[in-house]
Amino acid sequence: MTIATNRSDGWPQATMVGYVNDGLTLYCFVARESQKHLNVLCDPRVSIAIGSDTKMPLDIKGLSLAGKAHVVDDRAEWNRVTALRLARYPEYAALPPPVFRGDALARIAPQPPTAQVILLRIEPDIISVVDYSQGFGHSDLIAVAGREVDRHVKTAQHAWHGAPQAANAP
Repeated sequence: MTIATNRSDGWPQATMVGYVNDGLTLYCFVARESQKHLNVLCDPRVSIAIGSDTKMPLDIKGLSLAGKAHVVDDRAEWNRVTALRLARYPEYAALPPPVFRGDALARIAPQPPTAQVILLRIEPDIISVVDYSQGFGHSDLIAVAGREVDRHVKTAQHAWHGAPQAANAP
């Protein structure tokens, strides 16, 4: 997943991160001292892109979204997401788990390197689902309210290279 944050000088910064999801909510662990974390503290607005490379253009599928990122400070949520992370990336079982720093012991004990991470929760506001199998340039724009899909805003098929416009495109 690529996460783009807003730097203090106004320039966007895009970075690749591993992620897990719980429904429409996305999560990623990042270094506490990372530029991503510092950017989110100043401006929680983020853009996300998820997809993969394909050999055939009509096989392109993915999504992009605009949302807000927040640092998780709840131990139960941290533990639940840590379990989701192990389910998605079982190879991480060989590594020390990320340490939740919200408890008193973590604050007074020496910090292992895995305590130098934070967990970001990304809650989408708008999602653009891209599916070129529906036609080159096809996307569905979806509004999100809370953790639920609020409404389908529009379907668009871009007229790139002579592709016909979708019948219900604005």
